[in-house]
Amino acid sequence: MSTKTDTEVIIAGKVFTLSGYESEEYLQKVASYINNKITEYNKIDSFRRQPMDTQNVLLQLNIADDYFKAKKQISILEEDLKNKNDEVYELKHDLIAAQMKLENMEKSVKDLQAEANENAKQIVRMETELKERKKHDLITSQMKQENKGKNVKRLQSETNESAKQIVRMETELKERNK
Repeated sequence: MSTKTDTEVIIAGKVFTLSGYESEEYLQKVASYINNKITEYNKIDSFRRQPMDTQNVLLQLNIADDYFKAKKQISILEEDLKNKNDEVYELKHDLIAAQMKLENMEKSVKDLQAEANENAKQIVRMETELKERKKHDLITSQMKQENKGKNVKRLQSETNESAKQIVRMETELKERNK
């Protein structure tokens, strides 16, 4: 607890000693507020014409009005602050959820990129294999063509040899038959 403070203040031209646990600056500020209210109302002719007791009650009512308005404003600000805090909490929650979703999406993207890379490698392997098969099939086809050509030549040669043998045999037969 703070120590008790005694300070002299001037209110409406009179010196008062105020005591309290607040600072001297605070007590001077309170006295200044009351002096400003007195000055403000002394500018109004209808106020100055009132008896001193009525003036004091009107000042007290005005200060009480300021107090209740300030208290209401504090309640409004506290409610606004509570709403802002709730909104900040929801935004933080939404942010965390969005960050988690982003992390999951980034992981999915990485997984999909890895899968795409594997698929690309597999496509390259399959294309290479297909090229090799086409080369093999082409070579095989060429070899078959060459073998067909050789077989045809061999058969032609064999046929020619057979024909020659037949001609020889026929010639021999004719000569024998003569």
